[in-house]
Order: sequence, then structure tokens, then C-alpha cells
Amino acid sequence: MIDEAVAAIRAGKPVVLPTDTVYGLCAEPYRDPPARAVYALKGRNEARPTALLARDVEFLFECVPELRGRAGTIVRALLPGPLTLILPNPARRYPWLTGSNAGVIGVRVPTLDGPGARVLDRVGAVLATSANLPGEPDPRTLDEVPEKLRRGAAALVDGGELPGTPSTILDLTGREPQVVREGAVPADEALERALAATAGG
Repeated sequence: MIDEAVAAIRAGKPVVLPTDTVYGLCAEPYRDPPARAVYALKGRNEARPTALLARDVEFLFECVPELRGRAGTIVRALLPGPLTLILPNPARRYPWLTGSNAGVIGVRVPTLDGPGARVLDRVGAVLATSANLPGEPDPRTLDEVPEKLRRGAAALVDGGELPGTPSTILDLTGREPQVVREGAVPADEALERALAATAGG
């Protein structure tokens, strides 16, 4: 299961992986075609952004070197955990993940163990979106992943039952942190942590 998923990701094919929140539809993040394959399989509008999910903060900085410095201080204060951080992307890296605004990028470093961690440890990073169809619930178990996605994925990794609430999304590109989506971390807590991180950064 692990070897199959790693090989599929390296080959640019979509896979279903357990994260620390919900099951994700994932692929290799470094090229456009794997991202397009995920968008096509899910029926997701390509103008919508998709997160870059890294195995640890140091690998995230390798993927997006511009996050070192003040942004890096903020990242270290907030990650790992069930947060997606929207941060400036001055080099406009990964335009196939940024949707309609290449000047910002969404990043995650999950708190993982089990099979999802073993896959991510080996591939370093993936693009990740919830393994659901647009407008449908986020999957808590592999069985809840829509059949269309399970059929279209090159590998399925079962991590058992997950919390089932997606990450909280924080926009850190403006003067003040903004909660874009409340999820696994309550909005008030996320804002408090973000304000402390930005004050310290």
C-alpha cells in the first residue's frame, strides 16, 4: 500500500491519502500535469487554489525558499498542525496550485503518523485537496471517499477513521490575520495564535 502510493505520486498520478484532518486527493506538486489530473478527477475549478502539504517545516522551506525570514518565523510558530496558511509567494512558485492569484500560496505541515506519514516522509511533499466532490462532505474514512475518486486514483491508503474536520485556513498576507475557513482549529484560537506569531515575527 505504501510502496504503491509512493510510486504513483512519483509517476504523477493521483492518490488518496489520510491526513491529520480528512482524506486527501493528492499528487506530486512540482509539475503542472499531476495538478491538472487531480483537478480533472475531482471536477475542481482550476481557478481555485490547492495547498502544498510538506512532511515538515524544513522541507517546506526547501520547496518555497521565500518563506524563510519573517514568514518562516510565523510558519514555525503555527506549524505543524491542522492549519493551512496563505502566505506571500513573491517568486510565483507552483502556479498550478495557486489558482487565480499566483502571488500567494497555501501551505500545510500536518501532524501525521501511520501510513500517511510513511508516504509523506518518502515523497517530501504533495499537493492536497479534500478527497470529495465539490460541495460534498469531507471524507472521514476511506469508504466515504466517492467511488469516482477511488476508481480514478492510482493508489488508496487506508489510515482508519480520521477526525473529519478540514484544516482551518488562515490568510497571513494582509496587515491582520484573517480566518478564511474555520475548521479543526476554532477561529478565535487560530486568530490568537496567528496574532502572537505575527507579533513575534
